[in-house]
Amino acid sequence: MATSFGIALAIIAVGMTAQDRADYSSSARPGTLVVRFFSGEQAGAVRAAIQQELPGVPIAQREGPREYRHFSASAESVGLLEESVYPHEVIGDEALLRYITGDQSTPYDEGRAVVVTTADVKVDSVTIRYDVTGNNGPLASKSIPAIGARTIDPNMQTIFVPAKVVRDLGYQLEPDELIVDPSLHRISASEQERLDSRLGDGAQTYVERGFQASTSWQVVAVATLLIALYGALTAGDGKATSSRSGRVLRRAGDGTAATFRWFGACRAGLSAACGTVLGAVAGCPIGMLLIWPLTASNSWESPPRVPFETPWLTIAAVVVGLPVLAAALGGLLTRARVGGEATVTP
Repeated sequence: MATSFGIALAIIAVGMTAQDRADYSSSARPGTLVVRFFSGEQAGAVRAAIQQELPGVPIAQREGPREYRHFSASAESVGLLEESVYPHEVIGDEALLRYITGDQSTPYDEGRAVVVTTADVKVDSVTIRYDVTGNNGPLASKSIPAIGARTIDPNMQTIFVPAKVVRDLGYQLEPDELIVDPSLHRISASEQERLDSRLGDGAQTYVERGFQASTSWQVVAVATLLIALYGALTAGDGKATSSRSGRVLRRAGDGTAATFRWFGACRAGLSAACGTVLGAVAGCPIGMLLIWPLTASNSWESPPRVPFETPWLTIAAVVVGLPVLAAALGGLLTRARVGGEATVTP
């Protein structure tokens, strides 16, 4: 039972990891530090804390309206951009534009929008539709000059609008995110810990390190296999060898310690082999049957399913390795007593 549970858990965990990896979407460029979830009043203190922890490192700033007001931007020559990290349009400063493109030489003009894509596009203008009043009335529109720029990360495609343009329309902006460009500085885990300690509950830090597979299931799987090993050793312990089996061995063999050790190893190895083979036969179909419903998405937009690979090498290692380990331990824990009787030390 322990072996079947451990093998089924391994099959399910490997499948869930593959599905989670396929569903993973980065929240920033790899290596980026993002500080968010702070109020407008705390923005200055949060920026000062970052500067104290990372002196001399430039900080990009993404901004948004202080109160909800409709704001959108579009370019006639560019279709709908993929929305991953940012929405279709983003408001910020010069450092934010160069973080999005990944190119510190990207031209910046505080009165000109930039259409950031992975393809070469020619853009002359961007149309902004906005509602400063918030009365849900007819939207006003304004056309501003624009250029196209390439990005090194396909998840960063968006329309960049300088903060000055948005303020000139009458919006009151406040920082939404403070960003450290990985092209300028890659924050270490220790630096992030110190920054978290400095910020406390005033803000949240995030470092994009890509998909990180969970390993907690491995602890449970190893624990179940240890239970299986203990069960094999218990089933093959030497209580029977202390009397009747011991006398049989003395008649059949030479009665030496080596004979008793070999007998203990065979008992433990055989017990483990029976358990692991039966456990694998039961655990494999259980894991394969459960993996599909356990990886089903509960969101409205179901992500595509990925093929699940059964960890046959791991299963084979368990089926072969557990009996071998049990036999080795069974032989080591068996000792001959003076007088010819055999026992197994716990």
